[in-house]
Amino acid sequence: MLLLNLALRFLLEICLLIALGYWGMQTGKGWFLKICLGIGVPMIFAFIWALFGSPKATMPLNGAFHFMLEFVMFSLAVIALYAAGRKQLASIFAILIIINQILLTFFNQRA
Repeated sequence: MLLLNLALRFLLEICLLIALGYWGMQTGKGWFLKICLGIGVPMIFAFIWALFGSPKATMPLNGAFHFMLEFVMFSLAVIALYAAGRKQLASIFAILIIINQILLTFFNQRA
């Protein structure tokens, strides 16, 4: 069960990047802006996560600051899906994030 929860966490992180890329492709006007937003926004989020949030982060955040980073990043991905017209998918994604956060706390798997 512990490994499954960590696998879910990893999949949610990948889905976060995909959701932001989808939003960028739907939001951009013209192919150039679609490509810039669809690739650029997920890359910025991946950079921020690698710098502050990942288990091997360069400047890792701890405790409440790490939780705030997670909350902001995952919330923005849910909002991006909602704004791109994928309301049901945004709801499912939000529910999975909440379940995963509860299980991370219950199994003491926080970074």
